[in-house]
Amino acid sequence: MRWRPAMDRALYGESGGFYRRPEGPAGHFRTSVHASPRYAGAVARLLQEVDEALRRPAELALIDVGAGRGELLTGVLAAVEPALAGRLRPYAVELADRPAGLPGSVVWTDRVPQGVSGLLFANEWLDNVPLDVAEVDEHGVLRYVEVAPDGEERLGGELDEADARWAADWWPAGEPGERVELGTGRDAAWAAAVGALSSGLAVAVDYAHARAGRPPFGTLTGFRAGREVPPVPDGSCDITAHVALDSAAVPGLHSLWTTQRDALRALGVSGTRPPLSLAASDPAEYLRALGRAGEAAELTDPAGLGGFGWLVQAVRMPEPSGLAGLGTWRTR
Repeated sequence: MRWRPAMDRALYGESGGFYRRPEGPAGHFRTSVHASPRYAGAVARLLQEVDEALRRPAELALIDVGAGRGELLTGVLAAVEPALAGRLRPYAVELADRPAGLPGSVVWTDRVPQGVSGLLFANEWLDNVPLDVAEVDEHGVLRYVEVAPDGEERLGGELDEADARWAADWWPAGEPGERVELGTGRDAAWAAAVGALSSGLAVAVDYAHARAGRPPFGTLTGFRAGREVPPVPDGSCDITAHVALDSAAVPGLHSLWTTQRDALRALGVSGTRPPLSLAASDPAEYLRALGRAGEAAELTDPAGLGGFGWLVQAVRMPEPSGLAGLGTWRTR
């Protein structure tokens, strides 16, 4: 079958889907959420700015799309100011069952809530939205790649009109053997998520690339127990591919494309080492500050987590103050 249905079954199938396993994503790979509580703290600060931009509504939604086991929501709830906590309505959007020990205020749901105002945050979600893969054959024609449950591939039929148009617009390829990871499904998934907001801010954070630098042979791969493995669609591993965030942006919205390094720095996450004088005056605080600086350095490392792409889109609200100075906000 084509990669998109194979990936969907392998990741989300009710019988044996990788993301329905009880250990959750943290059992296999480490995201920014798991790297440091400072990540949740930065999201809490962004949430505060959204609240201010929306003039402190009676209820403010925090929607975590692809919530895993609720780690990010738990961290943000612990970090928000008390004045906001009483008005906050947190939603975890996830197909897996609700984990034990999650705060009772969290609404666990398998779909994005409609018509709410607040912050929609999708951390490493789009890279797991199933997609089709195409490859240029020996005659220069793009064809769908079909895959067997053991990972063996073959070329199938030519692209349908929508996928062919997407490839021409966003990922042109013409040399035999070049591959295209077709973003039509991901674009639609992001548009549906953003469209659920009546007002607020939508943020997608992911491995990303832009049209000028698409990888000629794609990025599709697998992960199991912290190691990269072949992408075999049998439910035994995560299957992921980097995201064309420039294509995913919903047209007509004021938008910002930036990196995690720049976004987190703008939100107060700094890897600056504490002054050595603090080691003499307060050794314990120096060690704590040194630990925080190390965590911040990991989150903002341009060769690691800091290199993630951030797509930020404002829905009927002004730019949040913390991110307003990052590059040029523009409409696609």
